[in-house]
Amino acid sequence: MAIRTIQPNSDRPLLKENGSPDVQFNSWLKIITDRDLIVGTGSPESVVEANQGTTYMDDAGTASAILYIKRDADIAGDKTQGWILT
Repeated sequence: MAIRTIQPNSDRPLLKENGSPDVQFNSWLKIITDRDLIVGTGSPESVVEANQGTTYMDDAGTASAILYIKRDADIAGDKTQGWILT
């Protein structure tokens, strides 16, 4: 299943009259936040909990071990596992 992030409709207001986010905009913000880049030191495997599709950059990595993608949602229920080196 492919997940594609679609920008909010520009013809609709982003905020309700009370200042809270519109439902569509709130959903979009959640998707963007879940896909945010995480920066840390070392491998994220078994250390960093994240949603499937998240990107992690090792700021101390060597030339061949810098960028990881959270491929699996979890392994045996553990959300810190499922990272692959790209």
